[in-house]
Amino acid sequence: MGQDHIEKPSASGDDRQWQDGDAGSPTTQQMRTVGQRRREAERKLDQHLEEAKQRAEAPDPDDQKTES
Repeated sequence: MGQDHIEKPSASGDDRQWQDGDAGSPTTQQMRTVGQRRREAERKLDQHLEEAKQRAEAPDPDDQKTES
């Protein structure tokens, strides 16, 4: 009984090079792309956290109703 290699389709073309490369090692360009995406994600997260913090500190207009 031989073992058949079943190849799963990848979501992006970058994954295929990881499978065909040196024992699954990513290429330099792939590592750069991963690093760039991670930095962008961290930047967006920081931006969202800062916006959420500002919204939490801002007075709620519904709470400031005055009685006439």
